[in-house]
Amino acid sequence: MRFLMTTKGGMAPPDEALMAEMGKFMEEMTKAGVLLAAGGLDPAGSRITSSGGQVTVTDGPFAEAKEAIVSFALIDVRSKEEAIEMSRRFWKIVGDGEGDIRQVFGPESATD
Repeated sequence: MRFLMTTKGGMAPPDEALMAEMGKFMEEMTKAGVLLAAGGLDPAGSRITSSGGQVTVTDGPFAEAKEAIVSFALIDVRSKEEAIEMSRRFWKIVGDGEGDIRQVFGPESATD
């Protein structure tokens, strides 16, 4: 089962110790074959809307910085409970903050 874990903005910038601990966690998840992709997101972004055949692009930001999704991790685990445990481990490293866990449906990958 694949899950997308996201974090919202408003957190303090990471220091070197936090970055090192997070690097170890990411390496552990990669070696275990759990982490498929991870990265930071531009909180501003662009919004694409389509209505009546007309496509409109609007540049952000759209929400308060603390509400914007600023990072993600795509994981492949056996259950929702395992995804929640991965998220708990992440938040124990990072500290205070907020995010979401959402199951990803659809093809496993373009090469499967």
